[in-house]
Amino acid sequence: MTDSFIPISKPTIGPRERELVLAALDSGWVSSIGAYIDQFEAEFARYCGTRYALAVSNGTTGLHLALEALGLKPGDEVIVPDLTFVATANAVAYTGATPVLADIDPDHLCLDPAAVRALITPRTKAIMPVHLYGHPADMDALNEIANAHGIAVIEDAAEAHGAEYKGRRVGGLGKCGVFSFYGNKVITTGEGGMITTNDEALWQRAKRLRDHAMSPMRRYFHEDRGFNYRITNLQAALGVAQLERIDEFLNRRAEIMDWYRQVIPVADGIRLNRVKNWAKSAYWMVCLEVDAFDVTRREEFMQLLKARGIDSRPYFCAMSTMPMYRQATPPVAGRKADTGLNLPSYFEMTKADVQRIGSEVNGILKSMSLM
Repeated sequence: MTDSFIPISKPTIGPRERELVLAALDSGWVSSIGAYIDQFEAEFARYCGTRYALAVSNGTTGLHLALEALGLKPGDEVIVPDLTFVATANAVAYTGATPVLADIDPDHLCLDPAAVRALITPRTKAIMPVHLYGHPADMDALNEIANAHGIAVIEDAAEAHGAEYKGRRVGGLGKCGVFSFYGNKVITTGEGGMITTNDEALWQRAKRLRDHAMSPMRRYFHEDRGFNYRITNLQAALGVAQLERIDEFLNRRAEIMDWYRQVIPVADGIRLNRVKNWAKSAYWMVCLEVDAFDVTRREEFMQLLKARGIDSRPYFCAMSTMPMYRQATPPVAGRKADTGLNLPSYFEMTKADVQRIGSEVNGILKSMSLM
């Protein structure tokens, strides 16, 4: 491996982040109470165009908390995409409800509305689209289905900070949205998450459940089974600073994507991220799909890249292939899970880095007789 290894992702932490985190330390408010929590929630809600935001310990707990606030229970069903990180289905299972796995659109990789429509039953209580790899799902079509059946739409926006659907930012396009601030996300708090919503009742219930469901009228009296899903003031301080820079981060991701398109030629069987004309992608991950790949050939390709000092990662596994959710795998999701991969993308990448990656990708594909 070369000394100049290019990782798949890394966070960008600068002077402003250090300034605010140190200020939070100096204030003495380092746990789940502090001015930066209120500020982060207010500014993130404003950014997403929602009335409310609620900071939580991570994206997974945010999904679980949103589902609990909606009253999900055993016997209920929630439709989720088969191709996503497992946290989406796990959050449903935590409530006792059943995640129902649907196929995805072959272009933008998000829930296929036709597949969702076919899976609706009297037990369906919610649809949970994932804005996968930063591209928004087709929210109008999904909301139409949900409204016709009187069910909720919960946006899993963990990977899509700043992405837009028909000119509106994700997070305010359904009953609620949930974001992650893990270290590889568009903005980070190390660990952390956020629920966004225009529904005051949902926000109030989630807020109470987040803190062990403690009664607002009587301290240390708990009216329900709640959770410790709080964020710390230290994390929120980092989030405030990162949110100040989100446009800078998103512009660089779009620029990096343009560089990739200049150096990796696409063809019928080789694709980079596709973006619908109604969408603005956050480009959380650069996606490369090669139709001639299977799991073995993709792994060979990734190992050859790694030997040349370039990191990569496979697409998420289809959840229908996992023991706890095993069922027949939808065709599009299964094929994408076996053939797609992600290439490096982070703020400090240079055009020279992308040119080097493109040259190695092209060379390896040619050596495998795939280009």
